[in-house]
Amino acid sequence: MKQSIARLALAGMAALHIIAFAPAAPAQGAAQTAVQSGFEADRKAILGMAGTFHVNFDFRETVPWSADYKPIDPKTSGGFEVVRVVEDTGRIIRLQHILVVSHEGEVFLVKHWRQDWSYEPATLLEYQGAGHWKLKPVPEAERKGAWSQTVWQTDDSPRYGGVGRWQHDLGAPRWTSAETWRPLARRDAVRKPVYDRYLGVNRHALTPDGWVHTQDNMKLASRGGSLSAVVQETVINSYDTDTGFQVAKADEYWEKTKAYWAAVRAAWDAAIVAHDGVTVQEEPENGSVTGPKLMKLADEVAKGGKTAAAAIAEAKAVIAAATGA
Repeated sequence: MKQSIARLALAGMAALHIIAFAPAAPAQGAAQTAVQSGFEADRKAILGMAGTFHVNFDFRETVPWSADYKPIDPKTSGGFEVVRVVEDTGRIIRLQHILVVSHEGEVFLVKHWRQDWSYEPATLLEYQGAGHWKLKPVPEAERKGAWSQTVWQTDDSPRYGGVGRWQHDLGAPRWTSAETWRPLARRDAVRKPVYDRYLGVNRHALTPDGWVHTQDNMKLASRGGSLSAVVQETVINSYDTDTGFQVAKADEYWEKTKAYWAAVRAAWDAAIVAHDGVTVQEEPENGSVTGPKLMKLADEVAKGGKTAAAAIAEAKAVIAAATGA
């Protein structure tokens, strides 16, 4: 009798074991599916920023934080941009912007900024002030499910980076960064203002007709060895899909210069890895002192006046001299 009861008890325990643990595998699978689905949605949003656009730039100083500072008048401008995917490895996506400007019947092309996206990045290149950027580790909790965005100047020298997560609810796919330091943009640097950097939050969001990049920038001044807020700035840069401009000219320029610029990117990456960051002198008109020479070399390649190989050799020397690489 006791043996029968024991057998029944063991059977009951086995049944409980099955009931308790059987659902675990499906639940785990569902979680993995959800992560993969979110990852693909993030990628779709990032790749959705590629295309051809009419761009409106709107910069407005709003709230003065310093009693002796008066906000400047709003600054607005516009143009056309071609944004192309220059690399997509799955977890890394690079988007190159090319500005197209028409004036008195002539078309002018400017290799504009570049945005690199990295999924669950181990490190982030952060601006430290005074022409210095440092590779900083990203804690596991912060990078899990997150994307970093690193923005580069026209000559592929660094500008700023931030980490954030994409959200896909409310019918508005959007990514929001944490607060990050940023060097002054040309629009401010050429005025020699009292502030010397921004503390900015960036948001990229998809719209029904393109996308929008908004910035919430606190402009900071170095005073007595510490930083203080001078004025707040709101930036809205809208990219509306448009094909009614010289798109082919931009693509032609990129086709002629893409090998050169790939080598320039690699040279900057090597300098950053070698120094766990990079130091390069800032220059108001061009962002970095390397800008005029690197951009001129690209123009010479595009016009056929210099081979890509010759230009690449010169560009590497320029970067090495500027960074001590």
